[in-house]
Amino acid sequence: MRVVVLLLSLLLGTGVVAAQPLRLTSGEWPPFHGTELPQQGVASQIVTEAFALEGIEVQWEFLPWARAMQLASQGRRAGTGLWRRNAERERLFYISDPVLETQTHLFHRKSVELTWQTLLDLQGLRIGATRGYYYGEAFERAELSGQLNVQRIISDEVALRQLLAGRIDLFPLARTVASSLLAQRFTSAERLQLSFHPRPLSSHSLHLLLSRRIAANAELMARFNNGLARLHESGKVAQWLLDAQQPLGLTP
Repeated sequence: MRVVVLLLSLLLGTGVVAAQPLRLTSGEWPPFHGTELPQQGVASQIVTEAFALEGIEVQWEFLPWARAMQLASQGRRAGTGLWRRNAERERLFYISDPVLETQTHLFHRKSVELTWQTLLDLQGLRIGATRGYYYGEAFERAELSGQLNVQRIISDEVALRQLLAGRIDLFPLARTVASSLLAQRFTSAERLQLSFHPRPLSSHSLHLLLSRRIAANAELMARFNNGLARLHESGKVAQWLLDAQQPLGLTP
């Protein structure tokens, strides 16, 4: 027994024993992230598999979004995903190559005819927006200046229910997210009442963030980007994203 203990101590001291899993945070955002989703969501799966190609194990922790960001920015977790890129996050994190691309569209009831070219065309309409979500610089400026009538709502699901109830006229949401949410939480009769405008409100890439407070994360990010490129080249990412989309018949 003493020999076994000695051997284990030597192995631990030399780093031969496998490292602990990389701890990453996220929020609940079906079908991209979620505790109860297959593979914990398609975005979680992409990150996990990209790291696995580099021999790195990942452990996800699902928290409120603000908490997920806070723990990662403080270096109390290795990183967090997935997020848009901005100047503040570039200061705090190493930011990955794009993991996936999303487009946000304006959802509305089919009984509401929507035609728009610029944000100013949306004046006079009641627009829902989820608390804490960022919808692009132009939208944020129009909201803060009062050019748009924006009501911040606690969640995507509540906003969609207010849209169905006629309490708001428009709600911006990524199509893949809308499809997943509508499939899980709404009836077919409710889904048939909704449509979206084909013009995207915004298009953006989503990224993994690794804390700059952890020195080893610079090398880890390089390895992740390498694994991510290999995963994209394999065609698996495109197939997983296709599988995550629910064919609900949503049409613009």
